[in-house]
Amino acid sequence: MKLTRAIGLMSGTSLDGIDIAFLETDGEAQVRTGPFATRSYSDAERRLLRAALADARGLTDSAQRPGILPQAEAFLTRAHGEAVQGFCQDQGLDLASIDIISFHGQTVLHHPQKQLTVQIGDGQELADVLGRPVAFDFRSADVAAGGQGAPLVPVYHRALAAGASLTGPIGFLNIGGVANATILSGPAEPLACDTGPGNALIDDFMLARTGSAFDADGALAAQGTLDEALLALWLAHPFFDQAPPKSLDRNAFDVSGLEHLSDADGAATLTAFTARATGRILRHVPERPHLWIACGGGVHNKTLLLFLENELDAEVRVSDEFGWDAGALEAQAFAYLGVRAAKGLALTFPGTTGVPGPMSGGRIVQPRR
Repeated sequence: MKLTRAIGLMSGTSLDGIDIAFLETDGEAQVRTGPFATRSYSDAERRLLRAALADARGLTDSAQRPGILPQAEAFLTRAHGEAVQGFCQDQGLDLASIDIISFHGQTVLHHPQKQLTVQIGDGQELADVLGRPVAFDFRSADVAAGGQGAPLVPVYHRALAAGASLTGPIGFLNIGGVANATILSGPAEPLACDTGPGNALIDDFMLARTGSAFDADGALAAQGTLDEALLALWLAHPFFDQAPPKSLDRNAFDVSGLEHLSDADGAATLTAFTARATGRILRHVPERPHLWIACGGGVHNKTLLLFLENELDAEVRVSDEFGWDAGALEAQAFAYLGVRAAKGLALTFPGTTGVPGPMSGGRIVQPRR
C-alpha cells in the first residue's frame, strides 16, 4: 500500500516555536518518521502571541477575533507557510509531493465545558500559499459533540507502541505548556487526559523573574526548596479529583503566592507542582504503568524528570531512547492525525476525550490557486 506523505505543524502552549515533521503513514499501523525541525519564535513574536492569549480570554465564539488576534493570526499563518517552505528546501523535499499538511494552529482558549476551543491560524490561506491540501481545526467537532477536544495524540501513541511491540500498561507523558498522559493496556482503547501544568507556569515564572524563556536543564529548580504550603493549596484544585477524560486551558491555575519566594524556590515549587499534578492521575487509572515514556519540551528539564520518577513510582524514559525524537513527537502526531482526518478515521475516543463514540474530525481544504 502506498503511504501518504504528510507534514505536521505544531505551535504549542509553551510558545517556543513551530515544530515541523515529515511522516509517511497509512493512518493506521504503518508509520515511517522522517526529518524534523523547529522554527523558533523571536522575543517579539512571543510577545505578540502572549498578547493574543490575553485578548482571547473573553471570547464566547470561536470566530471572534478582537484586539490583537487578527494580527497574531496573520503572523502565525504566514510564519507556518514560510516554515514549511524552508523545511522542504532544507530537507530536499519536493513540496508538490506532499499529500497533506496538518496545521494545528495556536490554541488561545480552551473551555470545553462551554463547548468552546479556539485555535488561531487560517487553514485556507495556508493551503493557498503552499498549494497543497491542509487539514486543520482538529478539536472543534469533538468539543461540539461533548468531548474535551484534547488530548489528540493518544491514537498516535498507540500506533508507536504497537510498532515497538511494547506491552502494557505503559504511559506516554507529553510535557508541553500543559502536560497530558496516555495510558495503554493491551488492545483496549487508550485512556488519556491532560494531567495539569507542564512547562507553561515554569516558563512564565522564569520570564518574569529572570528574563529567560525557560529553566535550562532545570538547573535553577535544582537549587531551590519546595514551599509545601503553596503546593498543597494548588493541588486542592478540583481538577485533580476529576476522573479522565479531562482537559485544561493554559491559564487554568492561579499560582499566586510566589512573591515571597526566591527565584530558585519558586522554580522548584512550580516544577514540583507539574510532577505532583501528573502523579495525581494514578488515582484514576485501572492499572499503574510500569513504564512512562516522556516527550515534549519538558524532557530537557532534568529536575522535572527526577521529580516525575518519584511521583509516578515507575521508570521514566525519554522517547529518544526508543528512537522517537521527543521534540518531534507532537508534530509527527498531527501529521498522522491529518492523514486519519483525510481518510475519515477516528481521531478521538470515549477514553481520550469523553466523546460518546469514536469520532473523526478536522477540516480539509484545497488550495484555491
